[in-house]
Amino acid sequence: MTEVRMRINGATTVLELEPRVSLLDALRDELGLTGTKKGCDQGACGACTVLVDGERINSCLALAVQYSGREITTVEGVDHPLQAAFVANDGLQCGYCTPGQICSAIGMLAEHAAGAPSAVTEHLCEPDPELTDAEIRERMSGNLCRCGAYNGIVDSVREVAVAEQLR
Repeated sequence: MTEVRMRINGATTVLELEPRVSLLDALRDELGLTGTKKGCDQGACGACTVLVDGERINSCLALAVQYSGREITTVEGVDHPLQAAFVANDGLQCGYCTPGQICSAIGMLAEHAAGAPSAVTEHLCEPDPELTDAEIRERMSGNLCRCGAYNGIVDSVREVAVAEQLR
């Protein structure tokens, strides 16, 4: 067993874990934070997306011991305008993928604000690239929605991005 100390949703947590335990399993099974979902368990669907020090990761592919000393945010610790936007824009249907979509969108907006390009960014040297629908779709492409709520998800992200630019 290995001692793992993390800040999860603002609270320090110490766990005794086998080194092979994924961050996803530690969150769900050890801490009862079931908002983070186990979808494919292979990093392909994004249902397990959480934020680590503000960056989005697939927690099913991460060993919990790797994140000792780090700040983890799960959907339970999120208080962000994206949540209301998803509801207002029908960015969810069954809701299974929604926690991962929300965490991923928060991370994606931070990446864009920091100037990180995507595969569809037209002008890589542009200081403040526009967050087009194509950019949003590309940047969110690691998160699958089996219900097909993609238009509502894009509308939600765009709405929040525009509101953040106006501040």
